[in-house]
Amino acid sequence: MGSKNRIAKHLLPIMLENRNGRTWVEPFVGGANMIDKVEGRRIGADSNKYLIAMWKELQNGWDLPTDVSKEIRDDCRLNKDNYKDSEVGWIGIGCCYNGIFFGGYAGEIITKTGVKRNYIEEAKRNVEKQLPKLDGVDFFNCSYEDLDIPNNSLIYCDPPYKGTAKYKTGDFNHTDFWEWCREKAKEGHLVYVSEYNAPNDFKCIWSKEFTTTLNTSKIDTERLFVYCG
Repeated sequence: MGSKNRIAKHLLPIMLENRNGRTWVEPFVGGANMIDKVEGRRIGADSNKYLIAMWKELQNGWDLPTDVSKEIRDDCRLNKDNYKDSEVGWIGIGCCYNGIFFGGYAGEIITKTGVKRNYIEEAKRNVEKQLPKLDGVDFFNCSYEDLDIPNNSLIYCDPPYKGTAKYKTGDFNHTDFWEWCREKAKEGHLVYVSEYNAPNDFKCIWSKEFTTTLNTSKIDTERLFVYCG
């Protein structure tokens, strides 16, 4: 729900320094704003099947529609089976405010300063600019627990942050997630996690204060953690 595009330039040098040819794996790929800046073998997964269907269809040359009215958005939200999964992904994310899955409709508006903006067309341009950088990424729809991860990979996790808005798919079990991270580290993977806070056996290796994406008056400290046993 929160784009990592603005902090990728801080996080990537730290992680890539230790990559050494490992497969780059993101179990919570979301908007792909980290993986699109990485080269080599890459795996991106997400539990939102509509999001992954959208990325795969885009890789196959799909031209995103921009004539998505609020009525179409509302109908798609209530009748997802009447649409292709990739269409649900685009309508539910690209055509909604801040990319929140079927959140507020983001169409054409006149801003307070009198400027005319079409957020759907802007979202399409952003995705089209990003798409060439996703060539070769293997996308999978699955939970992080079910993702098949190659041996000796670098795993970057950007899970739902504890204490913030819940994903539409339901509650996220943070205790199980951190235990999974421990297991993967012990298997020989390099595991990095973006969060505000972490258990005591995870070390913070980077932090910086930012205003939140959805509330510019609120300041939170983004952190990057690794398991230290």
